[in-house]
Amino acid sequence: MQRSASRLPRILACAAVPVMLVVAGCSSDSGGSGDSGAKGTQDKTSASASATPAPKPTPTVEPAKFAKLPEVCKAISAKTTASLVPKAKNKKGTPAASSDLASRGGCSWNGLDDKGVKGSQYRWLDVSFYRYDSDVSLGSGQERAQENLTKELAKIQATPGAKKLRTTTATGIGEEAKSVAYQVRKTDEDFVYASVVARTGNVLVLLSYNGAGYAGAAAPTEKTVMDGAVKAAKEAVAAVAAANK
Repeated sequence: MQRSASRLPRILACAAVPVMLVVAGCSSDSGGSGDSGAKGTQDKTSASASATPAPKPTPTVEPAKFAKLPEVCKAISAKTTASLVPKAKNKKGTPAASSDLASRGGCSWNGLDDKGVKGSQYRWLDVSFYRYDSDVSLGSGQERAQENLTKELAKIQATPGAKKLRTTTATGIGEEAKSVAYQVRKTDEDFVYASVVARTGNVLVLLSYNGAGYAGAAAPTEKTVMDGAVKAAKEAVAAVAAANK
């Protein structure tokens, strides 16, 4: 009995060792797992923060220079229209139909000057205005007007039946301008044409002037027609600036 009693504490002490080891092992595993989870959460948070894209800057475009167009039929002076079209059917001009006069408009004058036995002289004058607003997706008003100047010039140069066509740079008309001289045969007569395509800021000005002689009268010279077109185009361009003062 004595021997058995003395061995009992040793047995209990030995039996307790595995329990402590298991507890210690569990504690170690639990602590390691907790540290790893905290670190993973921090890494994910940092990665999420660094992956957030910076806000994009708001797109901008140059503002349009002119906000409105002039009264089209008054853009060319009455004195000039009377000299270019002496017997105009409507001396004040005939306005073109437009659903948006702030963006586009046109006016024309035409008439036949009967000189009796010396024949007759026909004249026709037309002016059109196109204003372009600035748009982030389309570009500035100035850029859009410039692009359309090129397109309108190409249309004139492709006039069906045009003969002796000649394109030159027109100086002193807006920021840029081109003039086109040509002839077209119609109604058994030779019509002499002069067209001017000019840009001032975000506004495009298209002007056409032509004439022909009837009943034996000579057709006007190219110089006469071109000089008239240039004079009228300068007034039309100046009217745009005046309308926006």
